[in-house]
Amino acid sequence: MTEPETPAPTVKKESNLRQLVDFGGLLAFGLAFLAFRLRGLEGDDALVNATWFLVAGSAVGVAVGLIVEKRLALLPLIVGGFALVFGLLTLLTGDGLWVKLKVTILNASLAVALIGGMLMGKQPLKALLGTVIPINDRAWRILTFRYGLFFLCVAITNELVRSEALVAWGAQRLGRGDVDPADVWVSFRGVLWIASSVFGLSQIPLILRNLTSTDKPVDPMAPAEPDRAP
Repeated sequence: MTEPETPAPTVKKESNLRQLVDFGGLLAFGLAFLAFRLRGLEGDDALVNATWFLVAGSAVGVAVGLIVEKRLALLPLIVGGFALVFGLLTLLTGDGLWVKLKVTILNASLAVALIGGMLMGKQPLKALLGTVIPINDRAWRILTFRYGLFFLCVAITNELVRSEALVAWGAQRLGRGDVDPADVWVSFRGVLWIASSVFGLSQIPLILRNLTSTDKPVDPMAPAEPDRAP
């Protein structure tokens, strides 16, 4: 009699692939922006041109979810949809403001959905995750609150960083009046990817302490996807 196959390796492989696609899209976006800047383009023009890579990365991410994972999980679909819509708006209008606003609107929307849903006695984070984490309701509430605050902080910080007036004021105080606001924002996106990954990893102890089953796969990085995406 053969032993039943465990799904854990498959889920881990899918999760790693999804994270690789997220990182690859953001890396391509950043490298393209740098290349355009080195060619002499102004920050805003370089940002708009680099957005082609954001749109392509987002499309690949959605395709990976559909083809490799055999499903369109809600959270990756929302993230990919936002990236595609705001990326296309950026390309059609030639205005980098749209790609910057995407980070604010997406994270603010998630913050409202998570905290609002929690106050209504729901489990919105559990519904959003593509891979179910087998933890108890108390842990779900804690995770929901933490991620709600995290997404809210990301939205507020993005608004501050994307403000050209605020960036110019800060640059003057530091004696760097020649700083391009677009350079600052693209650098912030790289830092945000790292911060999101670290925040996701920091939730692993809570998850492991509150597992309700040890025979199901755990994907503790899934909630942080909105901030790792381009």
